[in-house]
Amino acid sequence: MAGKGRNDRVSVGGHTLQLTNLDKVLYPATGTTKADVIGYYAAVAEFLLPHTEGRPATRKRWVDGVEGPVFFEKNLPDSAPSWVPRHAIEHKDHASVYPMVDDIATLTWLGQVAALEIHVPQWKFGPRGAQRNPDRLVIDLDPGEGVGLAECVVVAHELKKIVEGMGLDLMPVTSGSKGIHLYATLDGKQTAAQVSDVAHELARAMEADHPDLVLSTMGKQDRRGKVLLDWSQNNGNKTTVAPYSLRGRDRPTVAMPRTWRELASKSLRQLEYGDVLKALKRRGDPLAEMSSGTPVPPGELTDDFTNSEHAVAPQGSGDRQDRLAKYRSMRDASKTSEPVPASAPESTDGTSFVIQEHHASRLHWDFRLEHDGVLVSWALPKGEPTDPKQNHLAVQTEDHPLEYGTFEGTIAKGEYGAGEVTIWDSGTYELEKWRDGKEVIVVLHGEQRGSRKVALIHTGHGGGKADANWLIHRMMDEPKDPAPPHSPPRRAAPRTRSTTGPIEPMLASAGTPGDIGTSDEWAYELKWDGIRAIVTVHDGRVTLTSRNGHDLTPSYPEFADLAEQLRDTDGAPVTDAVLDGEIVAVDDKGRPDFGLLQTRMKLTRARDTERVRSTAPVRILLFDLLRLGGHSLQGDDYDTRRSALEELVEVTRAIDVPPAFEGDLDEAMEFSKKLRLEGVVAKRRDGTYSAGRRSRAWIKLKHYLTQEVVVAGWRPGAGRRANGVGSLLLGIPGDDGLRYVGRVGTGFRDRDLDELLPVFERAARKTSPLVGVPAADARDAHWITPSRVGEVEFAEWTSTGRLRQPSWRGWRPDKDPGDVVLEAPPR
Repeated sequence: MAGKGRNDRVSVGGHTLQLTNLDKVLYPATGTTKADVIGYYAAVAEFLLPHTEGRPATRKRWVDGVEGPVFFEKNLPDSAPSWVPRHAIEHKDHASVYPMVDDIATLTWLGQVAALEIHVPQWKFGPRGAQRNPDRLVIDLDPGEGVGLAECVVVAHELKKIVEGMGLDLMPVTSGSKGIHLYATLDGKQTAAQVSDVAHELARAMEADHPDLVLSTMGKQDRRGKVLLDWSQNNGNKTTVAPYSLRGRDRPTVAMPRTWRELASKSLRQLEYGDVLKALKRRGDPLAEMSSGTPVPPGELTDDFTNSEHAVAPQGSGDRQDRLAKYRSMRDASKTSEPVPASAPESTDGTSFVIQEHHASRLHWDFRLEHDGVLVSWALPKGEPTDPKQNHLAVQTEDHPLEYGTFEGTIAKGEYGAGEVTIWDSGTYELEKWRDGKEVIVVLHGEQRGSRKVALIHTGHGGGKADANWLIHRMMDEPKDPAPPHSPPRRAAPRTRSTTGPIEPMLASAGTPGDIGTSDEWAYELKWDGIRAIVTVHDGRVTLTSRNGHDLTPSYPEFADLAEQLRDTDGAPVTDAVLDGEIVAVDDKGRPDFGLLQTRMKLTRARDTERVRSTAPVRILLFDLLRLGGHSLQGDDYDTRRSALEELVEVTRAIDVPPAFEGDLDEAMEFSKKLRLEGVVAKRRDGTYSAGRRSRAWIKLKHYLTQEVVVAGWRPGAGRRANGVGSLLLGIPGDDGLRYVGRVGTGFRDRDLDELLPVFERAARKTSPLVGVPAADARDAHWITPSRVGEVEFAEWTSTGRLRQPSWRGWRPDKDPGDVVLEAPPR
């Protein structure tokens, strides 16, 4: 924004500022200058401002740098620019005027006057400057002598259990000083005194439960070796350093919002501003939902959601006028990257949905359902609710075109809705009820966030702009199972399949490293070269089922005693469970060998399987737990299911729970390459188990390209193969039928091809089942009924959608033709 010259005159947010002494060093230990400070605050403004907006700000200034004196300021000085937002607070004998850090111009001015630290209370100004009730609770974990962040983390986790039991979500912030701040969003119904009392009781309870580690008062007690729980931050007269504020320490540390995953890291430390910028680029603001504000009564919505350009009255699906006229009138196709169709939409009966995260002037989420040719849309200031006990506001906006369902990008500054748009979840929905302007109930099947049922309910009051006000409600469509003794409490979530029969496996989507967002939001498991198996244990009997529902149990007698390896936390045997895993055959070096597994796939007679057990030994690698003791775990997040699985299974030579990789994606990919494995499966830690569905919550990343294919014909070979099968003709299901993708003639053993000829003769047909076969390839082709699935490895896709240099890997009897999808799109 500004150079490092001595003076600069700049325009920020429509205001002109004179920036002086930009090369002055404010942090001598790192050489950080005033220009660096101003640049940092400009870079984090979109994340910091939602946490300070509308709150009186006190400041700590270090005009001569952090090695000089500090000036603590409450009143706004006379020298402050006139455009700085402000409000007065009446005291008994005087009034003080406080600035509010509501915009980037004010933030820049604070950097200019070396106000490194910004402190705000837990409440906001209301109409005419009145003090509203607190919208957040804050507890400061302050370590005494002899303890540090590690002990604060222990206390934070214990406190999290209590607070979550109260129905609140607790989020950590490493303070940039010594300890940790813990934030929870409140609904604004309690006074500051009431919130302060609750915080005090929490601190007392923690001290009673952990007297050797926790203190709840700042008295004269010896603080050595203990963590003080400073609950007084909730007093209406107290303030807390704002998230993303710099600290006036030796080094430019920051009060940094963290994820609980980050807090568990052994290398946890206070972050400096450079680290903060990298983390934000990688994973955004963990406190974003908190910054979206407390619920506002109907008719008192913020301008962002009630201006005439945004809020619209509900529209009926039977109205055949141009439903995109409003949308089109608000956008200039030459200036925005959004899709702007020129014509009215045609009616459709599609059932797609998308939820987009929209970093506009205020962070919010856009919820869109395909209906009658458009995406009927609502803005969710606080996002989709995860708790059936808490409804969130949904403001109906203008209908959007169907093309918007895949839109991601930046809406240019100055345009309507300017800001960054990314897809938070997308997929299809099942419609249960649609009453125009009154009620919508759908079951969402999200590729990124799994399945759940939600209802949109019109508030039915307000009139005018408030007529756009709805509530979005998370529904439970199954009774909540009591948690099994070993398991931590779980979030309620809709059941995706019956818990009484075989469960269809959840499927991963092919992807690239670019599909993986914040690294600590994902777990990384190695991708094994085998076949999928759902393991059902009922009354101690083990059944193995393939992805397409075939019984695999006779082929793998090694796993008949798997039930004996399942133990609860007390060591008692478990007789009822469903697990997900991969069966692999291992070579003499212990590596998975898909070719070796081919020799086991079709064997069902006991004498045949016994004959190959020593030459093709198999293992089952278990990676998920779906049911335990009659209780479904499919609605739990990945970490909960994984923890329960690791506690349940006693590992043997043939039965294993391979560890999830500890590290980032690059390290996991490199590790799998060293082991000569296929690649990695990245799994969202907050993802549920979407049985029978392909989901973006699981992303598979491979070192080389593979593709499942349907075999639809063959061509005779030459030389030794002249009278037999020389190559296979392959297809992939598409919208217009079984699309031809090429032929494969390498990777076979002669014996394999000899065995195929009688099988193909029995399946012969006269006409081609493929679409788009070139005449040269069809000239001497023999066609067969396309009922068998195989897998090939290949170099790349050609420009015409053909496999380049394919090599046969083997048959996939665990797959049906309808299961085959395009793994890597043609380039």
